[in-house]
Amino acid sequence: MELRQLRSFVVVAEELNVGRAAVRLHLTQPSLSRQIAALERDLEVELFARIKKRFVLTAAGATFLAEAQDLLRRSDEAVRAAQRTQRGELGTLRLWFVQSATFDALPRLLGAFRTAYPEVVLDLESMTTLRQTEALRDGRIDVGLLRPQAPAGTTAVGLAPGLETRVVSSDPVLVALPAGHRLVRRKRLRLADLADEPFVFYTRPSGPVVHDTLVGFCRSAGFTPRIEQEAADVQTIVSLVAAGLGVSLLIGPTPPSDPTSVVYRELSDDLPPWQLSVAWSPDNRSPVLARFLDCV
Repeated sequence: MELRQLRSFVVVAEELNVGRAAVRLHLTQPSLSRQIAALERDLEVELFARIKKRFVLTAAGATFLAEAQDLLRRSDEAVRAAQRTQRGELGTLRLWFVQSATFDALPRLLGAFRTAYPEVVLDLESMTTLRQTEALRDGRIDVGLLRPQAPAGTTAVGLAPGLETRVVSSDPVLVALPAGHRLVRRKRLRLADLADEPFVFYTRPSGPVVHDTLVGFCRSAGFTPRIEQEAADVQTIVSLVAAGLGVSLLIGPTPPSDPTSVVYRELSDDLPPWQLSVAWSPDNRSPVLARFLDCV
């Protein structure tokens, strides 16, 4: 039994006239009659009968018609799903992101992608740049939103060799201060102004490049930061700053916060911006990935 036989049978059942059905199917009447006869032989049932010169479905034919229509519908749906998957309109996008991306780039990119491809499933997780690059090379994720290297002019080595990257933003280093801090009255600060301050810092395992680069900026300004509290995520860092446990250096954009608790200030030091990039493996041929990169 073939799908073309099912389609022919359904049209004949709808028309109850082989001649009209043949016209709809762009077949000759003898060719269509042979298809129906072959289908009946395969099924070992009689699908049509002539009663008082009328062409009608048998009881078996009526039962088979409902099932044939369902099979054809599901077949058409399967074809459309395969075609849409190839176009990247269906499927899953596995995306990991650094936490600092959640305050601007991630909602902006995902919002555009969701509008364009609402039926793609998003598999999202917050993860460090190092873990993302490992997962991209292993094929465990499709795309990363990460900081592939320290700012230009620093000594940190890039983390994404062998991966394709596309810059989506260049972000400054900012100072986070408790709202009641004496330095809040200044609109811009120098790193040297923070030399005697206790710091709340990223834990090194959570982001060694970020940690080491920020410490390096401080040392270039003439001091080593006195780190008194550490946290793995920026929201916790901001909460600790709000509690008055120290100041911090953060890569923008910063999380929303109550200005009566935490204040952010720009630095006047000539520090290079920190790039946020989309990264993917050139070996990944996922159509969904291609559509996401179009949105980017």
